[in-house]
Amino acid sequence: MSPLRWLELRVRSPSAGDRAALLADGLLALGGRATEERSGWYVTYVPEPPDPDDFERAARAVLLEQTGLDSIEVEVGWIEHEDWAETWKRGLSVRRVTDRIVVRPSWIDVSDARVGDIVIDVDPGMAFGTAEHGTTRGCLRLLDQTVRLGERVFDVGSGSGILAIAAARLGAEEVVAIEGDPFACEALAENVGRNGVADRCRVLQAWASRDSLRELGQASGIVANIESGLLAPLFQGLAEALEPSGWLIVSGILDHEWTGIQSDVESLGLRFVDVDEDGEWRSGLFRKAP
Repeated sequence: MSPLRWLELRVRSPSAGDRAALLADGLLALGGRATEERSGWYVTYVPEPPDPDDFERAARAVLLEQTGLDSIEVEVGWIEHEDWAETWKRGLSVRRVTDRIVVRPSWIDVSDARVGDIVIDVDPGMAFGTAEHGTTRGCLRLLDQTVRLGERVFDVGSGSGILAIAAARLGAEEVVAIEGDPFACEALAENVGRNGVADRCRVLQAWASRDSLRELGQASGIVANIESGLLAPLFQGLAEALEPSGWLIVSGILDHEWTGIQSDVESLGLRFVDVDEDGEWRSGLFRKAP
């Protein structure tokens, strides 16, 4: 059953400077389904908690611990469930992410489309995944240089489905979009259909684990753009799910976390290939041994 209303959580740290982007990661750790930046505030929405006052106090403590920032301002508000789609339209725009990948909300036309462009229509709904976030852009850039015709690709923590759709449009023969959140799966399925890749992209409502990945068989490539605390426990399962010479793209990683993440992935026998840097965020490409 859908919640009657959502708690809008707004946070900022005026003294943080370039480190303010850490707040986006903290909001996802609190259960936010997506984040956006509005005039210096980072905003997300969570289902109505049993005790909003307790949640607000706990959120401040979690954010301080997650980000390491000295001070954080927190504001809360409410939004009715049926207003969600309209709320997320604020601030979204057409973005050319690579020479050929363009991401647009479905209600905005692309004015500078070129022959050969891959235009992806995405409405986030209650899912994370628009080209407004550095981790998504990083994954798209790495996918553009990596995906080959006929490959089998897993998108772990698919959210809006933007990366799964991109993989299919870039030539993957089969894509499994794995997402455990039922609300996100609704937006995911709609976006897959809207982009005409439903015949190649299967939506799987499940939380990824080592066992669940093993049951899917092997993949030519895997992309996993999820919060780093959830990503690290999956490394072994991701490596095992790759066929020989398969590729892995991981994201949701802050710059200060990157060295440790790279080392952890390489310890599983995957070779580092490339890293995409977008502000505070890092997206890494690795390849399994032949």
